Amino acid sequence: MNKPTLVVMAAGLGSRFGGCKQMTPVDPMGHVIMDYSIYDALRAGFGKIICVIKPEMEADFRAAIGDRIARRANLAYAYQTIDRLPEGYRVPEGRVKPWGTAHAVLCAADQIESDFAAINADDYYGPSAFRAACDFLTGPRPENTHAMVGYRIENTLTENGYVSRGVCETDGEGTLRRITERVHIEPRSGGAAYIEEGEDEVFIPAGTPVSMNLWAFDHNILDEMRRRFVEFLDTKAVENPLKAEFYLPSVPDALIREGKARVKVLDTCERWYGVTYHQDLEGVQAAMAKKRAAGVYPEKLWED
Repeated sequence: MNKPTLVVMAAGLGSRFGGCKQMTPVDPMGHVIMDYSIYDALRAGFGKIICVIKPEMEADFRAAIGDRIARRANLAYAYQTIDRLPEGYRVPEGRVKPWGTAHAVLCAADQIESDFAAINADDYYGPSAFRAACDFLTGPRPENTHAMVGYRIENTLTENGYVSRGVCETDGEGTLRRITERVHIEPRSGGAAYIEEGEDEVFIPAGTPVSMNLWAFDHNILDEMRRRFVEFLDTKAVENPLKAEFYLPSVPDALIREGKARVKVLDTCERWYGVTYHQDLEGVQAAMAKKRAAGVYPEKLWED
């Protein structure tokens, strides 16, 4: 059986790459969050790593992180550009915005030869999250079954402001029913709360699963992504040609609603880390230092 592939969606770093807060080192050795994610994925059992980037950032990306990872991993690059469209389609006049995270995965599709997982480049997911995803992809499962690693809401928050999260509803057997994006979530005692314009605050109890965009897919979902991207271009992209985006969660969500697939929610007690706000950086650095001191990571990730 082929080892599963990891797709790292990094094109969003784009023009911010040179001074991007998400690419600021989180330890004295110069590692960024992506180093830790790829390191965790490799030791969990993933094989090929595909970084989806913009062509113009390749030289900087290789210098900042890619070359050191390539010494220890089967590393490939895919390129996300707005003109990567199905035959017969053209970029709308004035469009400069990327087509979204599902489009990022499609830009890597011709290099994905196995079942695969997809992650954001600038989120820390934790070792057990990658083990859960890899175990799912390499173990037996029913046809048309995918998975999402579900983080407990209280483990995904920052004290420095609000965050956006995909709040999940599941059945009693851990199968995903629905994801609802909430764009203004703040910590509260016993959980969190979101506020929508003109509405009262809504409490989210601790333990509620949320999506951090760590998905584990059967290879066949790529055909669904291709088909649904065409539908997107014919509908939402026509309605909003300059800003509409083809988001990754929209594909499994549609398959669930149509009864064509199941998505298992893989519970993890890992804590998410990221640099949503500049003030978050110090906390991420402190967390990585504790993990190194506890033996979770070596001081130098990529040296023999």
